Amino acid sequence: MQITANNPKLRSWIEVTASSEFPIQNLPFGIFETASSTKRVGVRIGNLVLDLSLMASFGYFDDLNFTVAEFSQEFLNPMMRKGKMAVRALRNRIAELLATDNTSFQNNAAQHHALIPIAEVQMALPVQIGDYTDFYSSKEHATNVGVMFRDPANALLPNWLWIPVGYHGRASSIIPSGHEVIRPKGQIKPDDNADPIFAPSRQIDFELEMGFITFDGMALGQSISTAEAEDYIFGMCLFNDWSARDIQKWEYVPLGPFLGKNFASSISCWIVTLDALQPYACSTPTQDPAVLSYLQFEGNKSYDIQLEVTIEAPNCPAHVVSRSNFKYMYWNMSQQLAHHTVNGCNIRCGDLMGSGTISGPTPDSFGSMLEIAWKGTKPVRMPDGSERRFIQDHDTVIMRGYCEQNGIKIGFGEVRSQLLPAN
Repeated sequence: MQITANNPKLRSWIEVTASSEFPIQNLPFGIFETASSTKRVGVRIGNLVLDLSLMASFGYFDDLNFTVAEFSQEFLNPMMRKGKMAVRALRNRIAELLATDNTSFQNNAAQHHALIPIAEVQMALPVQIGDYTDFYSSKEHATNVGVMFRDPANALLPNWLWIPVGYHGRASSIIPSGHEVIRPKGQIKPDDNADPIFAPSRQIDFELEMGFITFDGMALGQSISTAEAEDYIFGMCLFNDWSARDIQKWEYVPLGPFLGKNFASSISCWIVTLDALQPYACSTPTQDPAVLSYLQFEGNKSYDIQLEVTIEAPNCPAHVVSRSNFKYMYWNMSQQLAHHTVNGCNIRCGDLMGSGTISGPTPDSFGSMLEIAWKGTKPVRMPDGSERRFIQDHDTVIMRGYCEQNGIKIGFGEVRSQLLPAN
C-alpha cells in the first residue's frame, strides 16, 4: 500500500502556517480530552486536533477496519492493534479528507466541531506502555562516559561495537509532557572514601532521547529481522530519560540501572508515525567492525531529526544547551529491535524502546548535562548569571525535534518537565 499521505504536493483546506510542524504530511496520533469530553484518539493538523471518534461516527472510516469504540479509548493501543497496514490506510484517509480537492468533509460545516483548537484540549499519555527497554546506542555518548569514568584509551566496553546494549526499564513511571518530576532520594556516596548516605539526589540530569512504539510482534520464541523491523514500529516520540547520576553511580554495579532511572521518564504526547518519517530516512554511521549477520541491514534505517534541549528557570530566560540529531546514533532502530527479539523475546503493542542518549561529535551536540558540563567541571552559564552543572529544583527541561525538507517540517511538538524539590 502506497503512503499517499506523504505526498509533498498535498495542501489542506485547513489553514496551516508555513512554519508549522504539523502540516497535512505529518498527522501524528495522540490522546486528548476537553472540558466536555473524555479521553479519545486525535490527530494533529496545524493548531487543530481532529477527533477521530466523531469522524468515525460520521461514517468516514466505514470501509476501513476500525470502529467508533476503538477511537473512544484513553490509549492508542486498541487502534494500533489493527497493525501497520490498517494504520497506514487510516492516515491516508485522513489526509484525503483534509486535502483541498476533497469537499466531503470540507463542505459539511455541521461536522466541523470534530476540529478542536489545540488551546482547548488537554493531552495525555498516548500509549498504555506494557514494557520499556532503554538502549545505549550513541557512540559519542558511550565514549564520553567511558573517558570520564574509565580508561580514556579504552573508553568503549569490549561488547559495545558488537551489540546494541540495552536494559529493561520501569514502564509505570513513564509520564507525559507537562507532568512534574520530583527530585528522588536514595543512597549516594558524596566522597569515594566515605560510607554512603541516604539523601536527595544532588545530580539530576536529563538524557536527550527518541523513543519508538511497537505494534504487536512475533510470538514468544520467534524473532524479528532487520528487514522486518519497521513493519512492527508504529511511530516515534521525544523521550527524556531522567537520571540521578549520583544514585546511579553507586548502584549500577553489577546489575545496571535501577533507582537512578526509574523515578521518572518523560515522553511527548504526539506519536509521529514511521510512515510520516520515511522522506527523512538517512544512512546509519559506518559500523566497524562489521556486525554479525542478524544485525546486517539494507537501505537507510536512520532518520534526520533535528533536536534541541532548552532549560528554563524562574525569572530567567530560556537557554538552549544542546542541538543534536538522531542521525548520529550508531545503532539504528531496526538493529535494536532485531537484537531485542533474536533470543525469542516477544514484543507487544505499546512497548516503548528508548534510543539511548543522543550525543553528536561536538560539545554543543551532547545529549546530557553530564557531558555538557563534563562531570561538573565546565558549568553552563545561564542568562541570569547562574550556573548549571546539573538540573536544579524548579528548572524546566524542554526537548523539541523536527525533520525538514523541501519546505515541509514534520515535528514532534515538545516534551516539557519541571523538576520539583524532594518530598
